Amino acid sequence: GPKLDAFEQKIKKFTKSKYAIGVSNATAALYLSLKALGIKKNDEVIVPDLTFVATANVVLQVGATPVLVDIDDETLNISTESIIKNISRKTKAIIPVHLAGTPCDMQKIMKIARSNSLKVIEDCAHGIGTSYNKKHVGNFGNAGCFSFYPTKNLTTIEGGMVITNDEKIADFIQLARNHGMSRSLMSRYSSGKPWEYDIKDIGYNYRLDEIRSTLGISQLQKLTILNKKRLTAFLYYNKGLKNIPGLIVPNEKNFRDNSCHLYIIRITADAKISRDKLFYSLQKKGIGSSVHYKPLHEFTLFRKKGISRGSLSISKRIYKEILSLPMYPQLEEEQVDKIIEVIKNY
Repeated sequence: GPKLDAFEQKIKKFTKSKYAIGVSNATAALYLSLKALGIKKNDEVIVPDLTFVATANVVLQVGATPVLVDIDDETLNISTESIIKNISRKTKAIIPVHLAGTPCDMQKIMKIARSNSLKVIEDCAHGIGTSYNKKHVGNFGNAGCFSFYPTKNLTTIEGGMVITNDEKIADFIQLARNHGMSRSLMSRYSSGKPWEYDIKDIGYNYRLDEIRSTLGISQLQKLTILNKKRLTAFLYYNKGLKNIPGLIVPNEKNFRDNSCHLYIIRITADAKISRDKLFYSLQKKGIGSSVHYKPLHEFTLFRKKGISRGSLSISKRIYKEILSLPMYPQLEEEQVDKIIEVIKNY
């Protein structure tokens, strides 16, 4: 409908991409992008070990095999060295994930992709508002996939978006999201016979409706201000938590141009308290925290159906250290002060 079209146009302008296609969620966005690129059975797709399961689930859903690779010790994003070690003759694509809103090293990733004739789908679920070298994420690879889940910086309650600069990918996803129908409901009822349309390929019910699109338009108008508030909270956290023995805060250079979706600290082995004990201690004080994420290799499904040709040593170590602290635009300094005080005491 018209609201979806307006939302797509605004996302296109915001990200400076040629095409933006709204879909039902980010998982659908990733799945349709893989289908658009022809990824199929017996192909391999490289994904970071530290990501939400959807990134690898979609690879299995198209019949391909997820190849789990290690992460960078500082950014927690996919390791370019690990990508190179895991490329085989079956490798067809890479899905870098901009974890917590921190952009991946897309310059190196695209160089690797071009050298090995690989496709790139950027998982930008955390990345609305994130830039890399002054260019919005999602514009480097063949497609970029965004999430508008309730916890994200921009929400439509449930929804997603694919951006691309490739007309063929855009055309495929526009058809596939709506049962493969050559004409939309709006166009069918505005002129000609409503039942006259063609089905050229298998399609899906992955549409984004008018109500959620309307919410998305409203959210997008506030996004820049909300992301700046997140950055303010990030900097305030860092100021209060740095120089604590056994605790590592995010490197500020990594989130100056990002969406600041998550604030992740690390509790190292020389700390006076373990990550798990700190989690429960914060919980007792009424402070919610979590871990983003349990690595893919820890799940039975990916031990059976995933591949890893190299070490996942960094991912395994980082998983025992990371803890995500409260992060949202309305977070006040006095609330952060309370969290910092509790952490320092422990």
